[in-house]
Amino acid sequence: MTTTNASGAALFDQRTRGVLDELEVSGQYKHLQMIEGPMGPSIDIRGVGTVDCFCSNNYLGLANHPEVVEAGIEGLRKGGGGTASVRFICGTFTAHEHLEQQIASFLGTEAAYTFVSCWTATEACFATLCEPGDVIVSDELNHACIIDAMRLTTVIKKGVNKAVFKHSDMDHCREVLVKARETAGDSGVIWLVTDGVFSMEGDLGNLPGLRTLCDEFGAMLVVDDSHGTGVMGETGRGTHEYWGMDPAMIDIFTGTLGKALGGGAGGYLAGSSAAMEMIVQRARPTLFSNALPCTVAASAAKAIEIVAREPERVAKLRSNTEKARAGIREAGFDVLESPTAICPIIVHDTAKAIAMSKRLLELGSFAIGFGFPVVPEGEARIRVQISAAHEDAHLERLVKNLVQLKAEFKA
Repeated sequence: MTTTNASGAALFDQRTRGVLDELEVSGQYKHLQMIEGPMGPSIDIRGVGTVDCFCSNNYLGLANHPEVVEAGIEGLRKGGGGTASVRFICGTFTAHEHLEQQIASFLGTEAAYTFVSCWTATEACFATLCEPGDVIVSDELNHACIIDAMRLTTVIKKGVNKAVFKHSDMDHCREVLVKARETAGDSGVIWLVTDGVFSMEGDLGNLPGLRTLCDEFGAMLVVDDSHGTGVMGETGRGTHEYWGMDPAMIDIFTGTLGKALGGGAGGYLAGSSAAMEMIVQRARPTLFSNALPCTVAASAAKAIEIVAREPERVAKLRSNTEKARAGIREAGFDVLESPTAICPIIVHDTAKAIAMSKRLLELGSFAIGFGFPVVPEGEARIRVQISAAHEDAHLERLVKNLVQLKAEFKA
């Protein structure tokens, strides 16, 4: 027995070291940066110093907002450090009730329910609400949490099917839905799921087009608006607001509290009262995982309050994004066009993207290079993300550093 265990450990170590060495040699090894202090438009990185941050999801600058911080401290005082239980036993606190009311009111849904992450929320959504005979139809570029949730659901509930359509291709989506309706028949539900904002591309899901197809095929529309809530639309309600759609046209929202809404942890589902009650009664992440800490719930609720009362934050973000896109083009780079705060600079080669982002950090602008498998092979990029907290000086330094980067790498 001892020999077998030792051999297994040795084999695992050899295999793992081989993968890590290959990543190091190919220039794809990821090094974690240690941030010393709060998240803001500029941050302090251990061993580097103070740099301008262009890789955070802190879109509205609320991660270190004094009211958000104070609300979290008060939540800690009132609710303690942890819930110490799952929700249905004794882990539901008034902080959760208040936050879920805030989310539902902000999005315009009947109800909402929170989790420790949007990943967990998405897993709960499909695995709980889908039944054998249903079909989940997904955009090919949807976030990894959706992809894994679909896979998990088809394993947990035999007879649930999945299908994929080409990115934002309405004609192909229709073809896939024709087959999905044949598979589902009259008794199965079709779940059409899309990102509201695609995090790597920075483009938008065609929600009006998808809603029209849902109506034609009797499908449910699920939107993961993690990068859209607090960002898109005149008041930051999300991608549906950008498109001028009534929130009732989205059957279920999934989203995060970890980006524009204060930058903390946590995720949520929002939709009909019946759907949320099914989540309470049957979702395995609800039944077997602790609730969101009260301190995070309190911070997130305060962040939503600030977004609702200060729409000028969304306007500032929009203005900053326009300036950044213009500056990136002036520096000689192509940037994918979109109304979102995500500005991907395509450089194609993964090792080059990582090397360029490393050099950019040395120049004082922090933006991450992404390559395969996060994005398709040959489409590596430096993803620049803009915040309402950025001032003109931050944006001007970014452009100056990009000009130097262009010259050094002959990109």
